[in-house]
Amino acid sequence: MAAKLSGSSGGRYEVAQNASINVTPFVDVMLVLLIIFMVAAPLASVTIKVALPPAAAKPAKDPPTRVYISIKKDGRVYVGDNPSDLDTLGDDLKSAVGARNPSKERIFIRGDEDLPYQDFMAVMNKLQDTGFYSVALVGEDKSGLKK
Repeated sequence: MAAKLSGSSGGRYEVAQNASINVTPFVDVMLVLLIIFMVAAPLASVTIKVALPPAAAKPAKDPPTRVYISIKKDGRVYVGDNPSDLDTLGDDLKSAVGARNPSKERIFIRGDEDLPYQDFMAVMNKLQDTGFYSVALVGEDKSGLKK
């Protein structure tokens, strides 16, 4: 807003008030933001849908003895039916496996659905530190297939 420079009402130094706002920079910034979000939004979502075929594998004729690790939601660890903890998990697994090679032995992990991720990863790290690299995760079969 401007004020009059002279005391008279009209003259050569009179400045008219300019009440219009220049919105061009505002529109430019908004268009740039719109383009950024239009480009970034598809990258943030997974849009690949895959229809997986049902799996109905027949069990092996002579399956090897399976070693199960069960992790309860409070973090307690079991090897088979025997309680264990992270400190003795490696020794308990080696005794359960016996004379077989630990690096080729598959360990089946059963974890509670409410198990904190950090407890699960602690068991996975302990398995890797001990030399057990083949791990299978066990889930509940809800396919409706009967054996």
